[in-house]
Amino acid sequence: MGEQQEHVLGSDGQFHVEDEAVDISIYGFEDWVTFALFWIMAAVVFYQVYTRYVLSDSAGWTEEIARYFLVAVVFIGASMSVRRNNHIQVDYFYRLMPKAMGRVVSICVDLVRCAFLGYATWLTWLLLQRIGSQRMAVVELPVGWVFSAMLFGFFLMFLRSLQVAWRHWKKGYSVLERPEFGAEA
Repeated sequence: MGEQQEHVLGSDGQFHVEDEAVDISIYGFEDWVTFALFWIMAAVVFYQVYTRYVLSDSAGWTEEIARYFLVAVVFIGASMSVRRNNHIQVDYFYRLMPKAMGRVVSICVDLVRCAFLGYATWLTWLLLQRIGSQRMAVVELPVGWVFSAMLFGFFLMFLRSLQVAWRHWKKGYSVLERPEFGAEA
């Protein structure tokens, strides 16, 4: 979306541009966590480039840590897409279906999404229990931290998928059935 601007003719005969207020209430908790993790990852990668090309002595830990931060950004950030219901989806077939059939299929999509993400959360929890206190390859930190970020991401996606399914149930349709309404907030 483009930035909305208001052009005002001032008393001096010149146009002045005034931007509308920015509404940050549209962002959820996971948006801010992902934002912070992304910039920490960017700082680690910048440090890696600096030590490799400026100091000619690469910090060995930076590649592994950056990779794990990327995993956290992806899994926690994916819950933003679930909340907004804008993951990749195919709505073409809904145009070919009778309206009642489209509604049933849409409900099934919501249920399968919730079930899948709930099951993925459970499997990640089991995996986290199995790896226990294993250490990362280069850095002496528990690799469980990475799987905890995955678990947190899957859990957030599961909760957001329940919210999306509830929202679709209350509205009586989803964006799959009525794509003209676009992505949801």
